[in-house]
Amino acid sequence: MSRKKITVIGAGNVGATTAQRLAERDLCDVVLVDIVEGMPQGKALDLVQSGPIYGYDSKVTGTNGYEETAGSYIVVITSGLARKPGMSRDDLLKVNAGIVKDVTLKAIAKSPEALIIVVSNPLDAMTYVAYKHSKLPANKVMGMAGILDSARFRAFIAMELGVSVCDVTAFVLGGHGDTMVPSTKYTTVAGIPVEDLIPRDRLAQILERTAKGGAEIVSLLKTGSAYYAPSAAAVQICESILLDKKMILPCAVLSSGKYDGCDGLFVGLPAKLGAGGVEEVVKFKLAANEAEALKRSAAAVRELCEAVDRLGF
Repeated sequence: MSRKKITVIGAGNVGATTAQRLAERDLCDVVLVDIVEGMPQGKALDLVQSGPIYGYDSKVTGTNGYEETAGSYIVVITSGLARKPGMSRDDLLKVNAGIVKDVTLKAIAKSPEALIIVVSNPLDAMTYVAYKHSKLPANKVMGMAGILDSARFRAFIAMELGVSVCDVTAFVLGGHGDTMVPSTKYTTVAGIPVEDLIPRDRLAQILERTAKGGAEIVSLLKTGSAYYAPSAAAVQICESILLDKKMILPCAVLSSGKYDGCDGLFVGLPAKLGAGGVEEVVKFKLAANEAEALKRSAAAVRELCEAVDRLGF
């Protein structure tokens, strides 16, 4: 049986690291696409030459076009302008909407049955753009942000308590940005509610740091944004789909009837991911304050999507 193919669009830090992680898992062949001549080809060749050392046989192809992407099972969109210090995700809207529209149309023309995973920012709005122009069913389009935000929350909790990150379970819902909603009700450490382990005022500080996690890294790097954790989040989605694991992961998915204020939007919600893509949006019974926060977050996402429509994307 031939390997499934995953196309990664954008060979910058996020895209190239996503391709690396996919290849090292030896689960699929990878096509790396970028408009910069020579860059995806060079990075792909470098990854191929890593195979004998790491022991993977994944075929990695770099290209400036889309012929090589034909028949992809999954398309991961990472292309777009990266945030710079002082730039909000909203600032990225206009330029990245045009880019995501363009690459979506080109990728789907060659792989009309593919699933799409969006990584480009502003994440929720760009997932909407990909859905709108791909004309795929909603179960085949998703954004990765909730996994990334949850990972940051888990990391900060593990650092605070001096425990393994493997013992920390957390869900961050809502839009990918300052309005995200870390749910303390569904956050545990070895099964113990985090609210029983960390004082409320300190937990509030950790929640705030989580919401500003991306901006913190941007301010430290000065010339770029996070890519190790974003690529890891994208690959976790790919793995759950490729292996039909049916993991329940927080992703930007189309909401319909399960969460007040979210209907018709791509917003971070718990989703079961398997071979069919988004196989179910899982209903959580949120605390009252979290449900209200999710509504506010969804309203912010709706404003971005309406702006996308006004701009003609």
